[in-house]
Amino acid sequence: MERKRRPIKNGILFILIGLMLVFVQACSTKSTNSNETAGKKEGAKTGGTLTVVRLSDATKLDPHFITDIPSANIVYQKVYEGLVEPDKDFKIQPLLAKEWKVVNDTTWEFKLKEGVTFHDGAPFNAEAVKTTFDRLLDPKTASPQREKFSMITEVKVVDEYTVQLLLAYPYAPLLSILASNEGSIISPKALAENPDGLSQHPVGTGPFVFESWKTGQEISLKKNDKYWGKKPNIDRVVFKVVPEDATRLAMIETGEAQINDQVPVTEIERIEASNTMGLYRTEGLAVEYVGFNTKKKPFDDVRVRKAISHAIEREAIIKGVYNNVGTLANVAMSPKVFGYSDKVKPYDYDLNEAKKLLKEAGFEKGIELTLLTSDRKERINMAEVIQSQLKGIGVNVKIQVMEYGAYIDMIEKGEHDMAIGGWGNATGDGDYNQYNLFHSDSQGPPGNHFYYSNPEVDKMIEDARKETDEKNRLKLYEEVMQKEIDDAVYIPIRNYEHLAAYSKNVSGFWLNAANYLMIDDVVIK
Repeated sequence: MERKRRPIKNGILFILIGLMLVFVQACSTKSTNSNETAGKKEGAKTGGTLTVVRLSDATKLDPHFITDIPSANIVYQKVYEGLVEPDKDFKIQPLLAKEWKVVNDTTWEFKLKEGVTFHDGAPFNAEAVKTTFDRLLDPKTASPQREKFSMITEVKVVDEYTVQLLLAYPYAPLLSILASNEGSIISPKALAENPDGLSQHPVGTGPFVFESWKTGQEISLKKNDKYWGKKPNIDRVVFKVVPEDATRLAMIETGEAQINDQVPVTEIERIEASNTMGLYRTEGLAVEYVGFNTKKKPFDDVRVRKAISHAIEREAIIKGVYNNVGTLANVAMSPKVFGYSDKVKPYDYDLNEAKKLLKEAGFEKGIELTLLTSDRKERINMAEVIQSQLKGIGVNVKIQVMEYGAYIDMIEKGEHDMAIGGWGNATGDGDYNQYNLFHSDSQGPPGNHFYYSNPEVDKMIEDARKETDEKNRLKLYEEVMQKEIDDAVYIPIRNYEHLAAYSKNVSGFWLNAANYLMIDDVVIK
């Protein structure tokens, strides 16, 4: 039931918005690399091709259908841009909107940059913004991102370069979600002529233009010579799929590639000892966990979920698998995200309690189950550790390793028992974790791969979205996270630290806290 909304005065709302931006800034993350960006920029050398080697191919390139960070990383701030963007401290800055104001508690107005064109020649204006969001919000589009923007009831064109977003209720993190990949503005011409084609051929306003995608091999982007802002230094960027960890590093070491943004923790010493490679490290907003498919037997029984939660020794995974890269998580929200609480405690390691719970649930003789993971080296290692740990309570685990795209497809269809998963917060706000991971409306592609549904939790998440008081909002998130732990929906494992290996002949790149690779200022020597 919709809660009655109390009107709030504009002055108070402006203060709240200001506070919200401070919260987002407070979620900032500094690189532990000695430089803000990797390497020191060497003058104004331009040209060349930047080669980025990665474990897996993208799944799709349409921002309204992308549900994973590796795919979003190809287009975010490269092919596509939003109205606003986060800076290095995750503070919101103008991008396609040059300024904005809060007209009242549910009306936001944006003044747009003039003279910007999409890569296909279509003009960027208020109509283009409306076309993008109308398509995203249309139930017929069936975008998994729709619920993230469900508070927007109307996109109103005021004049050619002024647009208003009308909301169903006050929503403090609006700017942070507009700054994420989901807020990308898409060419209205492409949307009119071939919307389905955007999955393979993105068309935005960004500093790079899509060039080609050889499935399973590489995606290439070229410099946008007509870009409205500061043009990139490099001519092209190629995202090359190289599944073998050792081969990717060898390519960085020899200079055949410049950046590897998916580095196994086992290779840190090798990178640090190399004369030709550098290591970039930065704390992130993401979390890693083991999730249960709560719709599937035997995980529809909370006692089974609690038993397994008690039987996994999480500290051993952080030390043994991750070499202490990242920190032990207590909830499915990073300490750097607004809404985090350290008061919520996961289940302690207790084999006797685990066996007792399994017996109560009727599984005294044990259980057979399948643990799904993507083909990242650490996750396979984690699966093997969990397999070994769960033997101690009579749970026989079969490990299923899948290529990343197939893994995403399987969890989005709910075909798994248990899965090792991660959630990359793209906004710095707790709503991005809570609504997408735990709300009933987010089951499947939007992010709720636990297929968890609890009306009480849904209401608390909705209330937190609408709450404009900082303390009340934090309290709601603490309560709802405790409820999710009580229901044993998942086992929190790790708060991410993002790593990248780079060739010492490249400088000027950085990873933001959401693990997006930023290449606007890249220089190749």
